[in-house]
Amino acid sequence: MLFDLDGTLVDSSPGIWASIRVAVAELGLREPTTDQLRSMVGPPLWEGFAGAFGIGGDDVDRAVAAYRAHYTAGAMLAAPVYPGIAELLSALRADGATLAVATSKPEPFALRILAHVGLLPEFASVHGATLDGAVRHKEQVVAAALAAHPDGDRPVLIGDRSHDVLGARVHGLPCIGAGWGPAPPGELAAAGAAAVATTPADVRAALTEV
Repeated sequence: MLFDLDGTLVDSSPGIWASIRVAVAELGLREPTTDQLRSMVGPPLWEGFAGAFGIGGDDVDRAVAAYRAHYTAGAMLAAPVYPGIAELLSALRADGATLAVATSKPEPFALRILAHVGLLPEFASVHGATLDGAVRHKEQVVAAALAAHPDGDRPVLIGDRSHDVLGARVHGLPCIGAGWGPAPPGELAAAGAAAVATTPADVRAALTEV
């Protein structure tokens, strides 16, 4: 079973939002709105900045660099685990499931966060983006996870945004929407999620629907 990280396993909004504000100020843009901030939890940074703030080219690269400088200085660790996640992971492992992470966050950052919050031992492998942006889309990190576990059953992805649903679909995988994450109402269902779990405690029941 595959899990997204931001907005699914951990509430990474505090650190992400603080770093976005720093990056936006660096570019001399207006203070971001709540909708702009929410839209950036989940997608790759390049697409997030371009879509939320209407910038491109070198400005996107400058925004990503400023964001990462602040984020890696410590903001990334402001990412508490959602209530019920630890219990869900333990129950799935007790059921015999192999768990892996597939995230658009750079892999070194994902590993650091998972270790910090104590979830890293729950996962057989962690797959994320590369720092140079060559790998950053959900379908790419899902492909890496599938390649790492070629003998397992076809997994289900648990994710909180439409790009999780679409990235899973590229590989013929169903996605259960993490309804406790930051997606606006209806986004996951509209993207084609096989089911939407309201809380982590609902995931195991949702698995019977896919």
